[in-house]
Parts: sequence; structure tokens; C-alpha cells
Amino acid sequence: MKIKGGIQAIISAVLFCLLVHGCSPKNDRALILDFIDRIGDRVEEKDTAGLMLSIEEDYKDFQNRDKKETEAMVRDYFRNYRGIVLHILGTQIDEIKDGEASVQTEAVLSSGAAEVFRKLFKAFGDFYRFDLKLRKTGEEWRITYAKWENVGLNDLSAESLSALKKIFPGI
Repeated sequence: MKIKGGIQAIISAVLFCLLVHGCSPKNDRALILDFIDRIGDRVEEKDTAGLMLSIEEDYKDFQNRDKKETEAMVRDYFRNYRGIVLHILGTQIDEIKDGEASVQTEAVLSSGAAEVFRKLFKAFGDFYRFDLKLRKTGEEWRITYAKWENVGLNDLSAESLSALKKIFPGI
């Protein structure tokens, strides 16, 4: 009986710890990583409205586009590509301070219609590095600035290369 009671106590303690940890508020790093993943989902779903909710009203990009111009660019991109596949490869959070964060994300972006051929012929798509500035409003993070560039396979971080090898084994 004591063994059974001891096991029940251990199981109860483990469940309590899981519940407390699972219900505790996420820290800013976890919130930012979730935010980046949601952006990736919205791109694949061609959810322009959802993407625009991720961008602050005073947003500017590296070419001085504002939120409205960025929305037009995104709509045009979505209109020109049938299926979009975006794999977030790696995200580095450089700094979180006073409700603002600097984030660098690397991703591979391609047309969804060619997914089978990409895996067969190791044609990955285009690699991009995004430098983002985020601002926290309430519990939500939003983009205030973005810069992106097309990079080569050899320019990816070690974290991104590792993620790419999981998506495309044998590279």
C-alpha cells in the first residue's frame, strides 16, 4: 500500500508541476518565437489581414515602405504565387529591453506547387534573412521595422542549417 501511495504522490506532484508550468504566462522570448511561427503560418495561408495585424501602424521597412505600401506588396506577392511554403529555420533574439526587441530570423520560401520536386532534387527555394524590430503592446508583439535579404545556403546560421537538414534529410 505504501508503494502505491508513494507512486500516486509522485504522479500527483509531477502533474501539479506540469499544470503550474503549463499555465504560467510565457516569457517574452517564448512569446516572440510563437509570434514568428504565427507569421509563417499566415504567409502560407496567404492571410494578408492577419499579417497586417502583426505590423504596427508606424511601421517602416528598409526601403521606407509604410504599412499600407507593405500590404499592397504582400497582396501582389500572394496574387502572383499559387502555393507558398515557408519554413522558419532559425530565430535569434538579440535583445529584449523596455518592451522592444531585435530579432533575426532565417527562412526558406518557395512555391508550394513544387514541394515534391524540391524534396526529390534538393531544390530548396530561396533563403532569406529577416532583421526585425518588435514592440510589445499589452501581451502582443508587433513589427515596427523589417529588413530582409536573399542569402545563400552557405550564409545560413548553424541553427538554420540544422533545421534545414531536418526538413531535407541527406543534404
